[in-house]
Amino acid sequence: MIRQKKRWENEELLMMGREEARADFIHSTTVSHNVSLNGSWKFLFLDAPEYSPDAFFETTFDDSIWNSTKVSSCWQRQGYGHNHYTDVWYLFPINPPFVPSKNPTGIYRRNFNIDAIDPNKKVILRFDGVSSAYDLWINGKHVGYSKVSRLGSSFDISKYICEGTNQLTVRVYQWSDGSYLECQDMWWLSGIFRDVYLLFLPQNGIKDLHIISDFNSSTNSGSIDLSLYLYTEKKLTISAELLDSDDKIIFKESTLSSKDAFHLFKNELKIDPWSAECPNLYKLNLKITDNEKIIDEVSSYTGFRRVSIENNQICINGKSILFNGVNMHDFSPEGGLTVDKAIIEEDIKIMKRHNINAVRCAHYPKASYFYSLCDKYGLYVIDEADFENHGFEWIENYKWLNEEKSWESVYVDRVERMVKEHRNHPSIIMWSLGNEASTGPNVEAQAEAVRKLDKSRLVHYEGDMNADISDVYSTMYTRLDGMQRIAHGNDAHNKPHILCEYGHSMGVGPGNLEEYQELFETYDRLQGGFIWEWYDQGLAEKDANGNTIYRYGGDYGDTPNNSNFCLDGLLSPDRKISTGLKNYKQVIRPFKTILADIKTGEISIKSKNIFADTSDISLIYKIHQNGKCIFEGSIPTIDIKAGCESKLIIPDIASAYNHFDNTADCYIDISFIYNKDMPFCEKGYEVSFDQLLIKATLKNDTQIYEEKSGNSGCEIFETNTCFEVRGKDYSVKFDKVTGDLLSLESEDQNIFNKGPSLNMMRAAIDNDMYKVGDWYSKYFIQKQQEQSEYFDAHEYGGFVKVNIGKHFSPLSMAFGFKAEYTYYIFPDRKILMNLDLKGFRKTSFAPEFIPRIGIELRLPSSFTNVKWQGLGPDENYPDMRSHVKYGVYSKNVEDMSTVYMKPQENGHREGTRLIELSGKENKLIINSIKQIGFNVHNYTIEALERAKHPEELETIDEVILHIDAKHSGLGSNSCGEEQTYKNKVRLNDYNLNLTFEF
Repeated sequence: MIRQKKRWENEELLMMGREEARADFIHSTTVSHNVSLNGSWKFLFLDAPEYSPDAFFETTFDDSIWNSTKVSSCWQRQGYGHNHYTDVWYLFPINPPFVPSKNPTGIYRRNFNIDAIDPNKKVILRFDGVSSAYDLWINGKHVGYSKVSRLGSSFDISKYICEGTNQLTVRVYQWSDGSYLECQDMWWLSGIFRDVYLLFLPQNGIKDLHIISDFNSSTNSGSIDLSLYLYTEKKLTISAELLDSDDKIIFKESTLSSKDAFHLFKNELKIDPWSAECPNLYKLNLKITDNEKIIDEVSSYTGFRRVSIENNQICINGKSILFNGVNMHDFSPEGGLTVDKAIIEEDIKIMKRHNINAVRCAHYPKASYFYSLCDKYGLYVIDEADFENHGFEWIENYKWLNEEKSWESVYVDRVERMVKEHRNHPSIIMWSLGNEASTGPNVEAQAEAVRKLDKSRLVHYEGDMNADISDVYSTMYTRLDGMQRIAHGNDAHNKPHILCEYGHSMGVGPGNLEEYQELFETYDRLQGGFIWEWYDQGLAEKDANGNTIYRYGGDYGDTPNNSNFCLDGLLSPDRKISTGLKNYKQVIRPFKTILADIKTGEISIKSKNIFADTSDISLIYKIHQNGKCIFEGSIPTIDIKAGCESKLIIPDIASAYNHFDNTADCYIDISFIYNKDMPFCEKGYEVSFDQLLIKATLKNDTQIYEEKSGNSGCEIFETNTCFEVRGKDYSVKFDKVTGDLLSLESEDQNIFNKGPSLNMMRAAIDNDMYKVGDWYSKYFIQKQQEQSEYFDAHEYGGFVKVNIGKHFSPLSMAFGFKAEYTYYIFPDRKILMNLDLKGFRKTSFAPEFIPRIGIELRLPSSFTNVKWQGLGPDENYPDMRSHVKYGVYSKNVEDMSTVYMKPQENGHREGTRLIELSGKENKLIINSIKQIGFNVHNYTIEALERAKHPEELETIDEVILHIDAKHSGLGSNSCGEEQTYKNKVRLNDYNLNLTFEF
């Protein structure tokens, strides 16, 4: 027998009883109202639909023993089913359109009340999102069936309802034929996860509304092309008016409808155009009357802007734009796919505060209010269809469904409904056909359907590798050299290029963003990109003590899984702003300042804005040296047009330069701030900054002491195995066998529990994931060893000199470093250490690069405070440091760490010349001639690597100090560019020249 398709396995069945998709305009409360059906519903969870109780949808069915659940929510987050995360794998055999016989199913029941049936009102039941397919019944009657998880569905239930109590039953299926098109690198979550509500609409009112608001940059005027559709063919009077933000009328017009439609075109309107930088919105009010009786009133906000490709560039209002964007899943640690509207709005404000100007809806449409917020605050949006069949790539048949004719209608349905519902939002400038699903006839049909519905926007689809059907050449995670080739090439029909995903924000990182931004700003064809992604998808749970902890793939016994690959966001699950986001904000900053003439104090400021001037920007500055402020001041208003450059003079720069005292480098920090409250931040918020070096001190690369015979001023005690030098109130001990500095004691208290030991390890970061296997299993760098080659000590006039030679290499390896420590030990509590490192490889069997090279020191836990002169205050690395400034900073040891949901290397600081560690009684000051990097933690590298979650990290009763001659960069090679050549630690020669004072 042939297997029979069940309703939820029929790819050709798009829906039953569902209304055609329409735009999300707002009906006036005088003619319409909404009733939310969110809240507590009765709920029964089953292994399959077939196990449903008899007559479960009848009004008389007794559901009193059922549990209650919350709508809207995902049932996995309410304790039903299983949390499971995969990137590309389906959780069932690939046998389209069939799904598992055990198909987890949720039956939802609730009552609602209708006070009175109004014959002039149409009652619409609206679901904003249900995963993945569902049937519904009203008062025991089957009303309809729908699918496509992340699109809304509406049902006219007017003929099913009665006055008084009404019963609603919804049966939701976790798996359906649609699940084959929804494999989207996220948690597999199910249920009624978005809002449910009733709409009471005028029976003869507005059915749909399509607004095309265009802007002509050559005439600096706007036009509006309005199409309105009614539920009736009766001739009605249509009144339309357009208002600006001050309620000034731009136009007002009335006319009669024709059959069930109305069309209006107005041009040469004097308006201000919409852009992400200047999101000017206008309110369109429409009134429908019959013999002066109001039938319907609706309103919709619109923005005038033109999306076009000119000279092979994506343009808004005739100007080429640069996307400084981010990809955004719907996600909440508590709710999964269910996200509070206030949180979404705050997310958009955070984006604006971090200079982000664009969002790609990854990888499905969002609820309509999201687009309204983007219209309001100003973000360019790529709206993406709920379509990805990534699991087919895994089985090496990516185009399987794309070429099946029976699937064409469901492919097209997904894009048509998206466009029809969201096309009135000016923030949307591209329609994306989906994500990572290759090409084929069904995808081509999608593109054709989109263009029939909307010619005012561009079509995007990264899966179209040659840009045959898309308007934009879109790639993801293209490496820097590949970007150069695209910039200079004529591939993909020479269409404009964007990176729809790059800068994979997994763990500490991403690095290399400066290099990408430089390419974007250099080459016209490269029009920016979208960081992957906005939010770490870590699910919140409670531990035994009631503390919130976060979980990722595999933590629920979910197999197979992609582990912590879901933790790749710029916001951590607890909504803390990552170092990566702080860095990205500065990389994409809108202003760039250079010193034009130091002697006069002239600076040059370039605005990278495309539309906005600087009327809402002020400048403040601080000139500082060695942590002390020398001058500070402000410039309340600066006048720079969009895309222009301007010069101004700050006399204090010239004063600082002319009176430079040569004790330390002198800098000016220039900060651009908002001079008024903005919709997304308060007055005084910093947009961006620049730090400029006014004058540098002259520094020697090395310190050399004359080796004259004489009394060192120290006492020397020596045995066959120990060499000890005692100065004034301190002693330093060496092991002559190992060459180790055993201890440094001051007045019977330890300064060093353990002296310098060579180190090439860091706790593996997520962006090391493709290297760490070789590092650990092939080259054994975690098994690093030092062998003493010689120990030599001499007393000279004023100091004792100790030379120690070491061979540093992992076990079973023939690569590493020859190290020579030279210690100058002075009687007055000062030690100079010069460490020369000579890289070697005896054979070709060696890693391309290693994580770091430097030393590790162990100090007592009483050293709780850290002060440093270098880059800060936040963690920074060679390829992630745009967000920090050179200065003097202080923190305690605990605050020198950055918490990642999967523990890894963190808290590094670059560009350092001074480190001061102190406690109640002791102080250790480390000066470096050259800039160094350092970490300070109260846990070891090994502890970081053992811990799978932050709460598992084991601390110790010591302070671990790492000082690096060079630390490798971060890259984003968890999914993207690896560390660049200059930011890799190779087996080269390095030097540390440090002075210890205590």
